[in-house]
Amino acid sequence: MRDVAIVGIGITKFGELWDTSFRDLFVDAGGRALKDAGMDGNEIDAMYVGNMSAGQFIQQEHVASLIADHAGLVPIPCTRVEAACASGGLALRQAFIAVTSGIHDIVAVGGIEKMTDILSDQTTGALVTAADKEWEGYVGTTFPGLYGLMARRHMHKFGTTEEQMAQVAVKNHKNGALNPRAQYQREITVEQVLNSPIVTEPLNLFDCSPITDGSAAVILAPANKARKYTDTLILISGSGQASGTLSLHDRESLTEIPTTIQSARTAYEMADVGPKDIDLAEVHDCFTIAEIMAIEDLGFCEKGEGGSLAEDGKTALNGEIPINTSGGLKSKGHPVGATGIAQAVEVVSQLRGDSGKRQVDGAEIGLTHNIGGSGGTGVVHILERGD
Repeated sequence: MRDVAIVGIGITKFGELWDTSFRDLFVDAGGRALKDAGMDGNEIDAMYVGNMSAGQFIQQEHVASLIADHAGLVPIPCTRVEAACASGGLALRQAFIAVTSGIHDIVAVGGIEKMTDILSDQTTGALVTAADKEWEGYVGTTFPGLYGLMARRHMHKFGTTEEQMAQVAVKNHKNGALNPRAQYQREITVEQVLNSPIVTEPLNLFDCSPITDGSAAVILAPANKARKYTDTLILISGSGQASGTLSLHDRESLTEIPTTIQSARTAYEMADVGPKDIDLAEVHDCFTIAEIMAIEDLGFCEKGEGGSLAEDGKTALNGEIPINTSGGLKSKGHPVGATGIAQAVEVVSQLRGDSGKRQVDGAEIGLTHNIGGSGGTGVVHILERGD
């Protein structure tokens, strides 16, 4: 296995981008990544693209060919990767495998979703296909409903409160207010979260991530060639993936996501680090309870202590373990296929020291955590500053 570095990053504005097409979003993000790496498109050997559901959101399949064509990169191989909301993270893992194995040298990997071109009830219907259609979707269950069940069980078992979940949203909006690419660049209060409309008890509107358009891209290269493109070496030192049950009723517990635990264990072992070595993390906060469960399952605290960690400010920018410095899915936005790549863009920016007002001092090791559906797929990456 060869060491692999991220040598270029690019991300579009996230939000309701009605005036920008699907194909133009990807070209925008990819062009930014190429410019950041100081390279030309003819140096790219292959592409991997994370996309959940272009067929339902914009009625376009065969996404890999579309992107290679519109980016002017035909005939290089382009592969679409789908794992629901973890499509981006899994695309990054596939690109990492391609480079570390020596199959390819320079690989572009991106994620994209255009979600706002259809009505909200249609978007909800598209998203619920990431759950078990026969056992969950057909009876009207939505993802707020599934995560609401997890939240209620977590509250019952560990005493987690709605106020603690609200603190997650407040913290992420505070970070997002400092991110010029975020969908919602404004702060909110605990009271606003608690008084926002109920989506599914105990989750209110401000406990939920939004519907978002956006794209992100990174360029990978073997570490021994990376200095040609960057002065700051950022290595992918660990990568983990796990599969779990698609439906909640097959889980032994509703208060943890086994794919997070297993994929993190794999990534930690590969990188030869542990939770205490991580300086910051971008985790999959599709709902506030999801962030609380994630920081527990990733080992940043004991099971049941995630709510207190947020409440005590330990996950803030200046806290013990800064979580979602970008604003997370909650404030930055959640264009599902792009989320895992956007997480990597944020961590690379932090490790380079380029994150401006949301910069974490002395960051050397970062983690990304991307979940598909209610936990059917989990992907974790460890990124480190190289020598």
